[in-house]
Order: sequence, then structure tokens, then C-alpha cells
Amino acid sequence: MSFLSADEHRFLSAVSQLAYCNPFLPERAEFEQSALGVDYEEGEPVWSLPVDEPERPRANVWRVTAKLEPLAEQLRRRLLGGTQATTAELVLYEDAVIHLLYTRYYQKFFESMESIGRWGFYREFGTDWRHFYELDGVMLPTGHDPVHTFACFRQIQRAFEQIFRDIIGGSMPAAKLRAAIWQSIFTHDMRRYRRTLFARMSDFATLVTGPSGSGKELVARAIAQSRYVTFDPNKLAFADEVVWFFPINISALSPTLVESELFGHRRGSFTGAIGDRKGWLETCPQLGSVFLDELGDMDPAIQVKLLRVIETRTFHPVGDTASRRFQGKLIAATNRDLAADIRNGRFREDLYYRLCSDQIATPALADQLADSPHVLRELVIYMARRVAGAESEELAGEVLHWIERNLESGYPWPGNYRELEQCVKNVLIRRDYKPARSSAGDSTEDFARSFREGRLTAEEVLSQYCAIVYRQTGSYEETARRLGIDRRTVKARMATDKHR
Repeated sequence: MSFLSADEHRFLSAVSQLAYCNPFLPERAEFEQSALGVDYEEGEPVWSLPVDEPERPRANVWRVTAKLEPLAEQLRRRLLGGTQATTAELVLYEDAVIHLLYTRYYQKFFESMESIGRWGFYREFGTDWRHFYELDGVMLPTGHDPVHTFACFRQIQRAFEQIFRDIIGGSMPAAKLRAAIWQSIFTHDMRRYRRTLFARMSDFATLVTGPSGSGKELVARAIAQSRYVTFDPNKLAFADEVVWFFPINISALSPTLVESELFGHRRGSFTGAIGDRKGWLETCPQLGSVFLDELGDMDPAIQVKLLRVIETRTFHPVGDTASRRFQGKLIAATNRDLAADIRNGRFREDLYYRLCSDQIATPALADQLADSPHVLRELVIYMARRVAGAESEELAGEVLHWIERNLESGYPWPGNYRELEQCVKNVLIRRDYKPARSSAGDSTEDFARSFREGRLTAEEVLSQYCAIVYRQTGSYEETARRLGIDRRTVKARMATDKHR
């Protein structure tokens, strides 16, 4: 007899694709539908956390598992009974068992996340593994290792929960962002990742771009907290239970302090260096990540040193000739147009091309709302829970009512998610919020009309133009850079515009 019937082959082919797909892309639903046929339950095309209603169980996931359970046992018995299978059919069997074991143990991984050291269920996992993979007289082609697979399962589960619960929004831009983060962690080919790349992803720097307040650090943390960690089956423990994340805000520090924070220094290397100090690049362990926020503000001299770190994984502390090695992963973020900065000589082109092998763009809040207006309600409820706890439902209602009554339809939220969060907090404290864009008369259209008609003084032109650019960037520094004026001038002009 044939090892697989035509229907079984179709089902297992869909399960095989499902086992290795990006769960945040619409293709995941397509594979579930292909596997379940008429038993597939229609739902949202992408997975997003439902913040304004109870989270529904992922029904199609468990339907696939329920259909797979008896079939996996039947296939095992056929193999033990001597039924011949092709290499391609054996790979489908292996993929099916991988998917089955992951869903079978998902909840135990989830429950153990908060319980350091409680990985004793690996023994039970090992029993199931031997049951399906160690078959007398059968040589399976892939050569999966149970310990490595267990470690991969934990990483996948941790990454999914991290992305699913922290990147909020049912819009397609939010779904694409979740998928991009997943790809940054596992690449587009999870089979290749499982075989070899799991040990090499720290070699690739990640660059996160997007407007101010759009969640770039949230993305960086999700990547940093989803690293692969080896498992010791004898100690029943993972190599490290601590997530190491070292953020440095470049724009908040002088170049000297940035260099010291990043590379460390020797005593006496500059004024104020009263002792030796290790920088984050040296402190960061192999499983850690250093996050450089506002990378576009980095001094050119430090850019040269950072380029060496990316190219050779080595660096020198300030005032020291001895080389040090950086073991962790580098993640950088900026809201600036680096291509323009390269043209203007503010950013090194060679550094950019060392960083852009893995690039993620965070969407503006306006992009999410243009795609799915209901996302505003989701985000307000999510933020209200963070700031008000048990009072969140009442607060969310107050915030949404205030927004509906006081902001025009299509308000662009120039400060993005950070601005929305401040709106929530302002309504909580004062039942009011004063956005930087204070009236309809400040709109770009009104400015352009007044400009064409010659009704503005030179002072008004500069003040209103500063306000327009600030609404786009959400940053005094970036506005000053674009306009070629001092940051203090921008603030002064903004104040003038607000009191016009």
C-alpha cells in the first residue's frame, strides 16, 4: 500500500507549510484553510490582540492539531509495520510531528515563562519525541535533535507572545510590522534558521526606522527578548534566563559621554574620567543586545568606531590600546532620513550599508488609522489599562469621547503613539488635552492659502512653517535640522505660533 493517500498528502503538505510559516502574515490563515477545508472557521486575516473584548481561542490551530493527532499515530504504525515511504513523504511526517509537538507543549512553555527553572516537562517531551522519531528500522532524513528543537520551541513561543502582546492594532500596517519583527528574529526561512542560523543572528545588526513616537524601542526590545538560548537536558535549564538589553539615547548625551557609555574608557582619558569604566559593548553578554536610539545624531568620529565594531566585532575603550570583543547583537533606531544625511555629509554611507541588511520601518499612527479607524479605540483601551488599571474602562470611554468632541476627523497625531499616550494621561489628570496643533487655522492647507494670497508676515511664515514641520517630525531637533536653524529658534517660533 502507499504510505500516504492523496487526501493525507494534501493535508500534510498544508501542515508542513503551516509549521514553518510567519504566523503574522495572511498566508498563515491560507495554510490553515488548506489544511481544514470545510472545517475552517473564517476570522480575521491577521493575528492581533483583541484588547476591547475577551481573547478568543485560536480555534483553527486546535482543529488542525485535533486532525493531526490520530493521523500522526497512524503514520507511525505504518512506518513500524514496514510500509515504504519516499524521502519527501518522510519529511512531511517529520514536519507534521514538529507541528504536533509544538502545539501540544505550547501551553507548558507559556506557563513556565514566569517560573524560572521549571523545565522538568522536558522529560515528558523527550518521551513523546522518542515515540515519534526513534523508530526501529526507519531512518528519518532530517535528523532533528530533541534538545535543539526544545530550545527552538521555547524561542518561538517567547517571540510570538512578545510580538503579539506588545505590538497592538488590527490594521494591516501593524500586521506587517509584527511580521517584519518575526522575520528579523527567524529570517524568512525558518528551516534554514533551525539548521544553522540560530547561532549566527547576532552577527546581523538591525536598523529600525520610523517617525518619532512610533514604537521603535518597543520593536528593539521585542527582538532583544526573543534570542535563541541553548538548553541543558541534564540540568533541565536554559543557559540564561535573564534578558540583557542596554539602551543608549544618542541625542540625550554629549559625544564624549556617548563614546564612554558605548566603548568604555580608561582612567584619565578625558576630563572627569576618574576611574576605568566598562562600556555597554564590553558589558553586553553573548545573549544581550545594545540598542542605539537616535542613531542619526551620532558624532561622525564615533560613527567610524561603530563601523569597526560591525565589521570586526572588536573595539577599543577610550584611552586604551587593547582590543575588546563585542559578543552581543546591535540594534539601532532613527527617525531621520539617513539617505538625506548621507548626501549632506552628516552620516557615513559605509556605516549605513553595514546597518541596512536588516531594516524594519515602524508605521505612523496615522497610517494605522487610515487603514483601520477602529484601531484608535483598541490603542486607547490598551493604554488606559496601563495607566489606570481597574479604572481603565471608564477612562477609555472618557478619552474616546474627548477625542470625538475636540479633535477634527482625520487628526494626524504627529506625535504618534507617544502623543496618544499623553492624551490618555492628560484626560486622566485634567480631563483635557492640548495638542501641538491647536486650531484648524494651523493646517497646512490654510498656511498654503494664506501664503499664496500674501497675507502672512515674514515672522508668521517662519512660525507657521516651523509648526507644520514639527507636526510631521514630532521633534524639535529634527525640525531644526530640516529648516537649517537652531533648536531654540524652533521652540521660540512654536511658542509664537501657539499664541497667535
